[in-house]
Amino acid sequence: MPLKFRKSSYSDYHDDCVEVADLPARVAVRDSHHPERGHLTFPTAEWAAFLSAVHRDEV
Repeated sequence: MPLKFRKSSYSDYHDDCVEVADLPARVAVRDSHHPERGHLTFPTAEWAAFLSAVHRDEV
């Protein structure tokens, strides 16, 4: 079954386009400019921690 990727909300404000897809207990992330290059997966908790750090400008 193909993954259902959606554009990251941050991509609306920047040229860097990231797409994410929800998986059971994981998140898939890919470059929307080059989807043929595949995707990376992260545990949901790690992805949430990364997003929290981004929101706090710690990344």
